[in-house]
Amino acid sequence: MDEVLADPIHKFIQLYNRDHQVPLDLVIKPGTEIFQNVPDEVNDKWFDYINEKGFFRDLPVIDGAVEAVKKLQQRYEVYIVSAAMEFRNSLEDKLDWLAEHFPFIDWKHIIFCGEKIVNVDIMIDDRIKNFSGFSGRSLLFTSPHNLLITEYERVDNWQQVLNKLM
Repeated sequence: MDEVLADPIHKFIQLYNRDHQVPLDLVIKPGTEIFQNVPDEVNDKWFDYINEKGFFRDLPVIDGAVEAVKKLQQRYEVYIVSAAMEFRNSLEDKLDWLAEHFPFIDWKHIIFCGEKIVNVDIMIDDRIKNFSGFSGRSLLFTSPHNLLITEYERVDNWQQVLNKLM
């Protein structure tokens, strides 16, 4: 979900600006995580934010995601798989977020897990660790942390996903 359907980077910047009254003019260096690009004295704040109840509830939707997933459902059996177990408070937030923004995804097609060990034909993800052991078609959804990775089929946005899969 995160950095594919939902935009946690936008939320982090918003919370940082609120709490520190210093605008975060964040340019994320390719191949790095967001916390590697903030001042050292607030580096751990990223982890505080994502562990707060409600952090994942109102994340912005990635442009084009809703429309694209609806179109993909016309051709594929779509599942939303999220490694939500990493952040305990994210489970309810993510379920509510999906119900609001993707109400057409049946609850039986939502999988919250620790590791994405799913047997599907196609996986769209921003984290290459989730492709480990995966034998289907891997589509790497572009995010700042994965910009230097070249060994996977890449998609920069949801229109490119549709172009490749429809």
